Order: sequence, then structure tokens, then C-alpha cells
Amino acid sequence: MNPFLNPIFLSRIAWSYMTDIKRVKRKSEEEVEKYRNKCFRKIVRYAYSVPIYRKKYKEAGIHPDDIKSIEDIKKLPFITKNDLRKNFPDGIVPTGFDTKNAYLISTSGSTGQPVSIYVDTYTIIKALLGFIREIQEYGVNWRKTKMSVIVDLTPESAEEAYLAQTVMPNLKKFFSFKNMQVLHVGENPEILIKKIDDFQPEFLGGYPGVMRALAVLKRKGYGKNIHPKVMASSGAVLDDYTRKYIEDAFGAKIFDAYGSTEAGPVAFECRKGSYHIHSDLVHLEFIDDDGNHVENGKPGHVVVTKLYG
Repeated sequence: MNPFLNPIFLSRIAWSYMTDIKRVKRKSEEEVEKYRNKCFRKIVRYAYSVPIYRKKYKEAGIHPDDIKSIEDIKKLPFITKNDLRKNFPDGIVPTGFDTKNAYLISTSGSTGQPVSIYVDTYTIIKALLGFIREIQEYGVNWRKTKMSVIVDLTPESAEEAYLAQTVMPNLKKFFSFKNMQVLHVGENPEILIKKIDDFQPEFLGGYPGVMRALAVLKRKGYGKNIHPKVMASSGAVLDDYTRKYIEDAFGAKIFDAYGSTEAGPVAFECRKGSYHIHSDLVHLEFIDDDGNHVENGKPGHVVVTKLYG
């Protein structure tokens, strides 16, 4: 059954759409913090129903009732990617969770071994609302602006589950999506640039590597009809050289977005070049190799706690 035909589910999505996208801009710091604390308490209680989390919490002597605010996150043990790998599948899903109503997604395995998790439709929509927030910063309207996005559409990738399996097929009854072109990053760059040239998007987004490959072809005379107003990069580090090369080739600014398969959207670059954390969607901690928190300005590892799901 299409969950979008369920009135209760649809009302939840509609409410999230109306409140999530503008929350950080419209609400005061105190209101956002109050929202974060509420979400954190809820997600900790939910996590306690997941075997691997419950085991770790009990070993640490922690119960959900001990958590009053996000400041209490320091009491919680870390859950590593290796924990998720070792306890997949039964140990990483909550009691009573029907995996038949969820999507299996896997990381790219950039650290050596991929991590697989299950996500439900509501979690997918919440994550996509974060993406809408990012593009709205640059005046992009997901319903009207012509958009070409180059993503990973291989089976079990997050983008394949989010776009090809969930949003576009389920929402086609409500929206035409004629303004959207979704392309697979695995296609030959010359084929990609031909398709993009025919579509003539106002927004162009993809991984830094494929965006640079398209920029090389653009400089060679391909894609004469490609004149995006804004571009976006995600999925890998956008270094200064690659940024300038892409911007010079297409004559438009490119902004960077940071996210992950497990955590969804995490942060994005604003028009002024600063990075803004989706603080109502995730909580970030920065630690050293020994698990100690590092000071501002010092290098460290990122620990992400998703505040929804």
C-alpha cells in the first residue's frame, strides 16, 4: 500500500513539511534547543527498544529515564559502525519493527566495509526535507525549478531508496516531477552531459568527482545549453581547486552539503560560505582517537546522533 494514501501518515508528512524546513530560521535558539531536547529524549527511548543499543546502555548503567536533555548525551556509550555490522540484521532494529515495510540501504564502504541499515518511509521524507531546506537557501523550488541531480542509483544505495523507490513513485499521484531529472552517477560522463544538455537545468547537483568530469567536458565544448544558476556538491570532499574548476566551467556558484547514509543531511554551506548544522535533525560531537571531546578548531572524528527516525 502507498503510505501516502494513509490520511494519518499524510498528515504527519504535511505537518513536518510546514514546520521542519523553516524551523531553524524562524525559531529562537531557546525554542530550537527545547525542540532538540524533546527529540533527543524520544530517540533515546526509541533506541532502548533496539537490542544493540539496549545492551550498550545497560552495560553503561543508563536508562532512558536518566536522560533529561541533550547535555546528557555524554552519559551514553558510542555505537560504532562495527557495532552495526556485527549486529545486523536483528540486533539493529527495534522490537516489533517489520523490515518488510522498510528499505535496506547500505553505505558505499569508503572505510573498507559497508554498513547496512533499515529506514522507513517517514525517516526518508524527514531527511529529504533537510535537502529542501538546503536548496531553498539558494532560491531553488523543488516543485518548479528545473533540477538535474546525479546520484547513486545502485541497489540498496540511499539515493535509490529515497528517490527511485519512495518519493518519486509514491508522490507521482500528487506531483508531476517534470522539473526533475534524476541520473545515475555510474553512467558515462559524455552520456550524462548529453542528457543534462537536453534538459537544460537551472540547478545541477552531484558528487564532486562527476561534477568535475562534467566540467572537463564543458570546457571541451560539450553541454552548450547547460547554464545552471546554482550547483551543489555532496558525498565527498569538495576541495578548493575542484570547486573553482567547476564554477569556472559552468559560470555558477557551487555549494557544499555534508551528509551520510546513516545520518541523512548533517550540514550545508550558506551563501556567505559558512557551514550550518541541521541542529534540529542531528547533534554533532567531535572526539579524538581516544574518544575524548576535542576543543574548537582542533581536528577530530565526527560523531553524529540523529534526532529523528
